Amino acid sequence: MSGKPWLNFYDNETPISIEYPQYPIYELLERSAEKYPDNILTIFYGNTLTYSQIKEYSDSLAHSLVNMGFSKDDRVALLLPNFPGYIISYYGILKAGCAVVPLNPLYTESELHYQVSDSGAKLIITIPQFAKKALSISESLKLKKPIVSYISDFLPFPLNLIMRFKEERQLKGIKKKVGNLKELIKSRVSFKPVKSDPESLAVLIYSGGTTGSAKGIMLSHFAVVANVHQISSWGHLKPEDRILAVLPMFHGYGMNVCMNSSIFNGMSIILMPRFNAKEMAKNIQKYKPTMTAVVPTILTALSNLPDIESYDFTSLKAVWVGAAPLTKKVKENFENKAKCKVIEGYGLTEAVTAIMANPYFGKQKVGSIGLPFPDVDAKIVSLEDGKTELRANENGEIILKTPTMMLGYLNKKKETEETIKNGWLYTGDIGYMDKDGYFYITDRKKDLIIVGGFNVFPSEIDEVLYMHPKVKEGITVGIPDDYKGEKIKVYIVLKEGESATEDEFKEFFRKHLVPYKVPSEIEFRESLPKSAIGKILRKKLREEEINKRKNASH
Repeated sequence: MSGKPWLNFYDNETPISIEYPQYPIYELLERSAEKYPDNILTIFYGNTLTYSQIKEYSDSLAHSLVNMGFSKDDRVALLLPNFPGYIISYYGILKAGCAVVPLNPLYTESELHYQVSDSGAKLIITIPQFAKKALSISESLKLKKPIVSYISDFLPFPLNLIMRFKEERQLKGIKKKVGNLKELIKSRVSFKPVKSDPESLAVLIYSGGTTGSAKGIMLSHFAVVANVHQISSWGHLKPEDRILAVLPMFHGYGMNVCMNSSIFNGMSIILMPRFNAKEMAKNIQKYKPTMTAVVPTILTALSNLPDIESYDFTSLKAVWVGAAPLTKKVKENFENKAKCKVIEGYGLTEAVTAIMANPYFGKQKVGSIGLPFPDVDAKIVSLEDGKTELRANENGEIILKTPTMMLGYLNKKKETEETIKNGWLYTGDIGYMDKDGYFYITDRKKDLIIVGGFNVFPSEIDEVLYMHPKVKEGITVGIPDDYKGEKIKVYIVLKEGESATEDEFKEFFRKHLVPYKVPSEIEFRESLPKSAIGKILRKKLREEEINKRKNASH
């Protein structure tokens, strides 16, 4: 145990090791539909679907895809929010022997175009709201015509009529150029899923961004299923649990913590297509979830609801939080107001998602990302050589070994080799482990900016910045923010004789970037700090901002 001090702090019910089944992801649904056919799987604005219904719909979709010519290892992209159509499509694609490429619907067309092209996807499944974008990409890349799933098909009366009217307007002029998911799932067929090798590619998730920065993270069936077993044992999940899924399921965190782990356990999933603090509070009171998974920004927004104390959150046994650092103040503020337990954890898509967390029943340490899950080995290594293992409380890079490791980055051999060395995954996160085996993150090795749980690469914004004709030079920096964890600030040196305003640049960024990547602050300067070889010092600018904040708070 000396090499893994964290094992001493596991909950009594949590196993030290798990025997992972060798089966494809779709078996999670198949087995639960057999075991709990009448359990409610989805709750969507009051409308419910059972396990057997979702199984039948996904079977029908798989059957239709095979009839359309899709075969083993083809890839299908999902451009969808959280609603029952997402789960049906995800499982239908996997049952047809294909791999799922989840896309972020908030991305601009050029960002999506790059990811669809890079992934080799042959089809996009979307909703009317994003149909024009999907059609444009499909035509440009010569894919099959997009399939549209109406959200109204899954809503109760009279919401379905209101939504249908909106959706028909969104499809005006292109309705004949797209397929309809409802047509593909209406036939009740007995379909035997196409057998997939557990080690084969199942899900291809992009790490965010455009061109050079976006990496397709290849996840196998085995890795996803193994992670589901880790999450289930850590969270002590049971069929009577119900989760409120507000995190997008196109993200590894939403996919495995909210969707796949719930399905494996026969639980109900309350689906929210987008986050709205008041609506989330109402849903918790109305549908009584026993748990939810969030990012710190969501906790802050809920805490800031003026009437938060008037909502009943007592059904929540746990609120899992990850994807960005959680401050002590945010945690305590929410727990005091909502009267429920917040459990902080850690994960990364290269290992599917969650791989560490504070114990469910045991000792919680505020500010810690918790203990490694069963079968996860982790250590802190020196930043100098990347090999020397450091002692307790010494800062270095967090590296880990886990059965949930990615297969690699798609078409990026060099980046894969830089991330996985001798079986260890180098996370790029800087932190330390205390004597009890609890881990902490203090910084990030790479310059990644995390805005409300979303990864933003400064280089992406730098690229857009340099497209502006008035810019001489500039750089993007992530600076601390009480609400979003970090916000984006851009420093600009204008060309001689030019003048510009902050609003002018914000408008320019809005045209080229998804909303959460648009810088919050723009500062014009005469010059920027540089190294001896002329490299702009991003770190120095960040330190300036941190010092400014410190001085302001004194």
